Amino acid sequence: MADTESKYVGDEFVEEETIAGEKENELEGLYDLVLPPGVPQKLIAEAMEKFNLEVTVRKCALKTIDVDTDNLLVLRGELDAVNNAHDYIFQKMSEKYNYKK
Repeated sequence: MADTESKYVGDEFVEEETIAGEKENELEGLYDLVLPPGVPQKLIAEAMEKFNLEVTVRKCALKTIDVDTDNLLVLRGELDAVNNAHDYIFQKMSEKYNYKK
């Protein structure tokens, strides 16, 4: 089956742009809490359940070591839930490692 419609340079990317635009609309109003390596899996699961967040990955530049980018875990959700999860994780990690401000 031949495609009789004229093709122009860039036409092959129209579908990808539409999908990217839809994805951006889905993420509107959501925030990410980037989790540093070393946060215990159990604590991540607790925060997800307690604050109704989803876990995903995101490419982030790591300034502490000499690498280009890395996929880090993030907790994604509403701003208040993300902020509360941050405080919760910080508190639990501080208790575990006896960290004092």
